Amino acid sequence: MIKIVTIVGARPQFIKAAAISRAIRNDFRTDIKEIIVHTGQHYAPNMSKVFFEELNIPQEDYNLEAGSDSHANQTAKIMEGIEKILMKETPDCLLLYGDTNSTLAGGVVASKLHIPIVHVEAGVRSYNKHYPEEVNRIVCDHLSTLLFTPTTSGVNNLAKEGFNLENKAPYTVNNPKVFFCGDIMYDNSLHFAEVAKEKSFILSKLGIEGKEYVLVTVHRPHNTDDLLALNTLFRTFNELSKQDKISFIIPLHPRTQKAMEKGLDSGLYHEISNNPFIQIIPPASFLDIIQLESNAKLIMTDSGGVQKEAYFFNKPCIIFQEDTAWVELVESGNARVVGSDETKIKEAYQYYMEKGDTLQFAQMYGDGNAAKFICQQIVDNFKK
Repeated sequence: MIKIVTIVGARPQFIKAAAISRAIRNDFRTDIKEIIVHTGQHYAPNMSKVFFEELNIPQEDYNLEAGSDSHANQTAKIMEGIEKILMKETPDCLLLYGDTNSTLAGGVVASKLHIPIVHVEAGVRSYNKHYPEEVNRIVCDHLSTLLFTPTTSGVNNLAKEGFNLENKAPYTVNNPKVFFCGDIMYDNSLHFAEVAKEKSFILSKLGIEGKEYVLVTVHRPHNTDDLLALNTLFRTFNELSKQDKISFIIPLHPRTQKAMEKGLDSGLYHEISNNPFIQIIPPASFLDIIQLESNAKLIMTDSGGVQKEAYFFNKPCIIFQEDTAWVELVESGNARVVGSDETKIKEAYQYYMEKGDTLQFAQMYGDGNAAKFICQQIVDNFKK
């Protein structure tokens, strides 16, 4: 049996891990033994524990409880913990997701211990190294043995960086293999959208069932730590919601909550707090966020995962970044990158509120079976 160690630490990784764990449980239980390490990068119950419970992810075998800290301190804590675990478990490979500090830490440690790395969501590029996520994903890709990319543009990005797409087995860190597999987030969206219909009551709880509303998420430091950006975004939400008398539902990340309390102009904070069309709620569980996404009129976010989920559910998306790693969303015309520019936000909002129902969403993220494909390739490459 192949032993893999899976590293998770942040909300998007819990969601991606659910798809792989489900595939192992359903189709590969006699082939793969999975050891789950939770780094504790996201540690609040509504950002962590609830995802394990809702998504039926096996209880983690280890929790490093790294918590929140500077990039250097957090990454160092995670590296120390992962090194001890890998030396104890001696797995056949290390499975990493996405582009967080947990991903970077796992990649560096495993490469030094000569443990093969499997990177899910490889090849994603924004081509902006000011984003820590961009640095993390580049480093991890170049340390990996098996690279699974969700899009054809990801394959092309890796080819541009020197990866030989024609490499033959056996695959190693010096002879890596790039696979286009589709997106495991799409696997989960298909699976959990049906579950959410039965188990999520968020729409009735918020009083928006059957009504049009805009879903908003904001959490990235370039929006929460920059007071000008923060005030611009919330001023715009305030104005648009009142203008159209439409509900803006804002599940609030802990970082954003703190930033609002400290950084919003007092007058604006008062207006937001008393605006009947703005509902600020705690971080939503995955089933609740799926239900909110699939029923929204429009989604506005700085989250990479939410950008894609918007597309999965055929919803237009306004992106509060200067660029996005998911360039195909913008190229399709179903998403716009606006940063924190008030004029661009309002123009995109007006366009999608008027034209959103006429947009076309081509299938470009696979067939919903990415997790099974990934597990099969792991078995084929590491079987003894």
